[in-house]
Amino acid sequence: MNNPHGTIIQIGDILVSEDVVREYFCCDYAACKGVCCIEGDAGAPLDESELPGLEREYPLYSPSMTPAGRDAVALNGFFEIDPEGDIVTPLVPGSGVCAFARLRDDGSCLCTIEACGCRKPASCSLYPVRVKKFSNGGIGLNLHRWDICKTAFEKGRREGIRAYQFLKGPLTEAFGEEFYEALCAAAEHIDAE
Repeated sequence: MNNPHGTIIQIGDILVSEDVVREYFCCDYAACKGVCCIEGDAGAPLDESELPGLEREYPLYSPSMTPAGRDAVALNGFFEIDPEGDIVTPLVPGSGVCAFARLRDDGSCLCTIEACGCRKPASCSLYPVRVKKFSNGGIGLNLHRWDICKTAFEKGRREGIRAYQFLKGPLTEAFGEEFYEALCAAAEHIDAE
């Protein structure tokens, strides 16, 4: 019987949905201008381990933030809890704008953390892959679909770049080179079916 959720790839204690290796994706910043940093009903997911770095490096990137972004951090700290109970980046009150984002004159968005050479949240680097931690210590990687990334899915298809290929650097940084090599092997196996 076919699994209605597709194939699940297991690499160690990490479960990867088939969409991560089958779906095409390549950010199209020229088209979207970083709108993922300025739209949404919650900030970007954060791992608790990222909070000390955000706080420690704040003096480096805060001068590039907007006054409203700095005010949001002063008011809420370096994270908020979203409606699902997850830790996320703070938003500028009354908007979907990440406190760590800055709009440029051309309407594009700049991540002030990354622009200052600091490490931005892993969820931002890994997008459109979302990480889910399970109570047994395992991890799930799923592909997130958001209308604002329509051009990225189209560009990936046009250029023949799968989501996992586009995310080679972030996936390797987050889970290791052996994990990424195993994911590539699994992708080849799935494509051969």
